[in-house]
Amino acid sequence: MSLLEDLQWRGIVYQQTDEEGIKDALKKEKISLYCGVDPTADSMHIGHLLPFLTLRRFQKEGHRPIVLVGGATGLIGDPSGKSEERKLQTLETVQLNVDSIQNQLKRIFDFDSDNGAIMVNNYDWAGSMDIVTFLRDYGKHVGVNYMLAKDTISSRLETGISFTEFTYTILQAMDFLHLYENHNCKMQIGGSDQWGNITTGLELIRKMAPEGSKAFGLTIPLVKKADGTKFGKTESGAIWLDPEKTSPYEFYQFWINTADADVIKYLKFFTFLSREEIEKLEKAVQEEPHLRKAQKTLAEEMTRLIHGDKALEQAIKITDALFSGDIKNLSVSEIKQGFKDVPTYEHSEGGDIGIVDLLVTAKISPSKRQAREDVTNGAVSVNGERVTELDYTLSDKDKIEGQFTVIRRGKKKYFLIKY
Repeated sequence: MSLLEDLQWRGIVYQQTDEEGIKDALKKEKISLYCGVDPTADSMHIGHLLPFLTLRRFQKEGHRPIVLVGGATGLIGDPSGKSEERKLQTLETVQLNVDSIQNQLKRIFDFDSDNGAIMVNNYDWAGSMDIVTFLRDYGKHVGVNYMLAKDTISSRLETGISFTEFTYTILQAMDFLHLYENHNCKMQIGGSDQWGNITTGLELIRKMAPEGSKAFGLTIPLVKKADGTKFGKTESGAIWLDPEKTSPYEFYQFWINTADADVIKYLKFFTFLSREEIEKLEKAVQEEPHLRKAQKTLAEEMTRLIHGDKALEQAIKITDALFSGDIKNLSVSEIKQGFKDVPTYEHSEGGDIGIVDLLVTAKISPSKRQAREDVTNGAVSVNGERVTELDYTLSDKDKIEGQFTVIRRGKKKYFLIKY
């Protein structure tokens, strides 16, 4: 199965500017191709992953990926998908974001092989360009009527669009032309919302590159859940690649909680498992869904890719501890990950404290009467150990590394006591 056939099987291809031309180019030679991201935040989230993982598939087949982080376009703002103007960021903020995102991309791509990835920043060629050069050398080649026909621009005409964001598509077109001329880049990959920007780049290459120059564009579908809700969003917000924003445990949990209706699609989109491996997991979803083999595989593959083996082992350890109730073997860092969003009570007085008083003071039980019932009924655990004695007193032995005690009331309600 060819690379394009594999992409089609996975459902990754949305639009191609010249399907036969792309097939022919990939047969004849190993090409260079690129995908870009604007540094609008100091981390990418999982909504950014699919185009870059698709680019990585090309690298695995011997092609050279060019990874662009838009230090210049990030200062402007892509009107795509927006109903109003983006808030402009300072150069210093954008540069910090560029550095952070480049480090995340280094986890995805191979930079050391014969077809090692190339990392570029469009601020290097667009940042110092004067307005006259921009207008004469580039703006002259892109008609206003042509730009008005783009969905990203036409959709904003009623609500308003500044000249700054209006020209964004030309800036991105300049990227494609620059990479074509300087790195022999033959193709751009992007999300479906990038079609207009990609085709503007091809238009600029057609007009400014030597006659007969060939370049192509390929877009990827918007990822949606089977129930129609937005992919990559949870009640607590976006799922970030930065472990400080979304811990590896939370990252792992996001994938392992994938619905049966979505999990095979996500395995095709996001993992590098073979067709045979995915079809075997698809059979498991149909015949033994309770084992959740596909979800576990998806969570392991994605967490390993973004955070590494050690973080994956830690995420699995936390998951198993929470399922079994065996909390005492977790480290402080693991507790911080696993109990990030549970109710927390800070016990600042020091010294020992009785279990009944703690349950009431920390608002784990609504009253002393209820607290006593909870304890005597065996509904309360301290660090995974059930406590049934009303006179039980928490002391230093109940403090994990002297910092935390984990209280569980009932089967699933966890509370964190911080010292």
